Amino acid sequence: MKSLTVTGSPHNFKHVRAAMQRQVDTEILAGVSWAILRGQDLLDVQSVGWADKESQAPLRTDHIFRAMSNTKLVTSIAVMLLWEEGRFQLDDPVARFIPQLANLQVLKPGATRLDDTEPARSPITILQLLTHSSGLSYGLLDPGSLLFKAYNERGVLNTSQPLPNMIEVLASLPLMFQPGTSWEYSVATDVLGYLVEVVTGQGLDQFFQSRIFEPLGMVDTAFSLPADKLDRLTTCYMGADLTDPTKPGLSATKMAWVGDFRKPMPMKLGGGGLATTLPDMVALMRSLLPGGKSVLKPATLAMMMTNQLPEGRNIQFARFGEIQGKGYGLGGAVTVRASAIDPPASTGEFQWGGLAGTHWWVSPQTGLAGVLMTQRFMGFWNPFSFEFKHLAYRAAGH
Repeated sequence: MKSLTVTGSPHNFKHVRAAMQRQVDTEILAGVSWAILRGQDLLDVQSVGWADKESQAPLRTDHIFRAMSNTKLVTSIAVMLLWEEGRFQLDDPVARFIPQLANLQVLKPGATRLDDTEPARSPITILQLLTHSSGLSYGLLDPGSLLFKAYNERGVLNTSQPLPNMIEVLASLPLMFQPGTSWEYSVATDVLGYLVEVVTGQGLDQFFQSRIFEPLGMVDTAFSLPADKLDRLTTCYMGADLTDPTKPGLSATKMAWVGDFRKPMPMKLGGGGLATTLPDMVALMRSLLPGGKSVLKPATLAMMMTNQLPEGRNIQFARFGEIQGKGYGLGGAVTVRASAIDPPASTGEFQWGGLAGTHWWVSPQTGLAGVLMTQRFMGFWNPFSFEFKHLAYRAAGH
């Protein structure tokens, strides 16, 4: 593991620290750690607040966080490793490897019943899974919809069952739209995790460990934690009002699916199952930046950071609509055009985060990258993350 030693930087990040301390003082966050890089050089590394607010345990850079959807970047890297080896082409139908996903049905527009369907006009490809344009859903962000109810009632993400169980359930359910015709955040990356297992004959955790974590020195990233690391796992909090992310007040969440990582679960979720640390995430970011130790070729990294969606198609979320100017690469969003919520110099940025508040971004245009680690449920693209990014860019001279 490469150290978190900050290089001699001419930049002053005091405004970043002041803003994050304010988020802690006003009970928006319990604690937050971050790192800002330019290329392989660390410009700033800091922690403020608490790993556990109730016991007043200070947050350190070696504390462990629930990565949630930051896991998707790791799974996407795993898929691209196998693509580089020629194990498959990105336009291959995934049913070539997972035959249960052949001959799927698709909900008709305006359908009010799960059986109001038509046949899929084309098979789901591996590329469509990487870009969330397969027609799969999540059962997470769209309560009240047909597929939200079906995914939850049938236990698509039941971690007490192995990955093949998820595949069998998905095969019995219709797609939200015809493959390749729209965008929907989904369990697609979890399907890709199973694809890795099928193609390699290894468990997803084994492949991650041998091909990504060990080469990059990511010593604390895993689907479960040994007993001697559990004291470093941070507490996850809920805000006072899920509909108002700026309302002060925090309470420790007891949601079982948030995970305590005390024992291995049968279902290794490539879309959201890892725990990780700030140093490990910095190692992962360095592997994406020029001059770093990477498990992928530079051309592959460039492809991952390139928008793969058709011109004019943006990512979108239920109840929030389209996010203007945001496309999607292979494992994260791509800022096609910086909007009012983005730093002006962030066009071309590759980014994503997790539902519990961990975030990462890489800017090929400026050479900057950042990692923000906190544990607040419904913390993805929360206002605190945009404030952090704006201040980080500004402090670094952009």
